[in-house]
Amino acid sequence: MTNAALNVLGLPLAKCSVDPVTGFYRDGRCLVGAEDGGVHGVCAELDDAFLDYTAAQGNELRRPIPAYDFPGLTAGDRWCVCAWRWREAFEAGVAPPVVLAATHHEVLRVIKLRDLIQHAVDPPASGLDDGFYEF
Repeated sequence: MTNAALNVLGLPLAKCSVDPVTGFYRDGRCLVGAEDGGVHGVCAELDDAFLDYTAAQGNELRRPIPAYDFPGLTAGDRWCVCAWRWREAFEAGVAPPVVLAATHHEVLRVIKLRDLIQHAVDPPASGLDDGFYEF
């Protein structure tokens, strides 16, 4: 991985989920590296609206794929999602909640921090100047 493991608040990146095990590198964290063209750095708490939306876009996350040891996902699971897909869902009004502590800072190249904060399950205690963290 080429990027420091920092979250969108500039702190060490927390784990997103180990049950199910998520992450581009399947280590439970939403790490982003050069190999990850989709920038799978958003730690999302999946909900039915987002699962329906992404299925309609051709990515059915509910369906298990045993060959890849993928159990299929349900509402309530935490999963590292593609920053581009999260932004599309945001623009469509169906973005899932996010865990800021576990969301990689590289997603700020695609998503505004204020949009993530609006959907945060762990909003910062005090207001932030979101321009400070954006690239």
